[in-house]
Amino acid sequence: MDYYFAPMEGITGYIHRSAYQALFPCIDKYFTAFIAPNQHGKLSSREKNDILPEHNRGMKVVPQLLTNKADDFILTAGKLKEYGYREVNLNLGCPSRTVVSKYRGSGFLARPEELDRFLYEVFEKTETDISVKTRTGRDSPQEFVRLMEIYNKYPLKELIIHPRTQQDFYKNTPDLSVFAQALSVSRCPVCYNGDIFTTEDLKVFRARFANVDKVMLGRGLLVNPMLIEMAEDGTAIDMERIRKFHDMVYGGYREVLSGDKVILFKMKELWSYMIHLFSDSKKYAKKIRKSEKLPAYEEAVDALFLECPLREPERNAQT
Repeated sequence: MDYYFAPMEGITGYIHRSAYQALFPCIDKYFTAFIAPNQHGKLSSREKNDILPEHNRGMKVVPQLLTNKADDFILTAGKLKEYGYREVNLNLGCPSRTVVSKYRGSGFLARPEELDRFLYEVFEKTETDISVKTRTGRDSPQEFVRLMEIYNKYPLKELIIHPRTQQDFYKNTPDLSVFAQALSVSRCPVCYNGDIFTTEDLKVFRARFANVDKVMLGRGLLVNPMLIEMAEDGTAIDMERIRKFHDMVYGGYREVLSGDKVILFKMKELWSYMIHLFSDSKKYAKKIRKSEKLPAYEEAVDALFLECPLREPERNAQT
């Protein structure tokens, strides 16, 4: 099984990626948070830092692009090739209303004929491999029949399917029957993404889809960095490694960011997920959330690691 790490804007940048890879080297591909291409092909300083080869040593990283303009996609893919990237990923999955209102992300799925023309042009003029991360439609999973007809016209590197519509956001449950139908007709390799939070989730999915050899995980890995090891090898959850992971991420942010408030904002984003890895953690989570200075934050984290045992979270504990 190949495992991919899904992007989470604001959390899974190169600092988080590097720490994860150092301690849990089980990811076959990492995907960056989306880059919004512009007509000049220029990257922002944040985007550039995230894709710099020296920030991603020893990892297979795929930049993700969010656009409905073929020229912008082609120009930015060419710029990324200059940095050594041989694959780019088109984001057709983001359900954010601000994105969808501009017919980007999963909003682009509502305009299949335009999407078809877009793909024709980018495959004609882009020299790198192109993969696609998609939802099953904007309003209805019935839209996916037409979308699969379009995807099958092009030599996609692979198709990553999150079997929800844009309207679902992250509610309801992934529609595995739609995923199964897509899997049966897809002409390119397929990767599954959606609601794998626990070792049991992964076990159940693999039992149903034994022929799927690629899975993308996101929130499950943010909560439990050891999820893959526990599922694959029966590894016991390890407090020392989880603490070291936290310290590497925290130390990385302290090196590149200025000001307690900025650093704490980044760490609190991560803790909104990782806190579910600890039993009886409610009061410690509150102290972490309320900390305004690094010493207070460090004291709260020290107490959490000292006093709260680790556990594999239940499925309904996920955010």
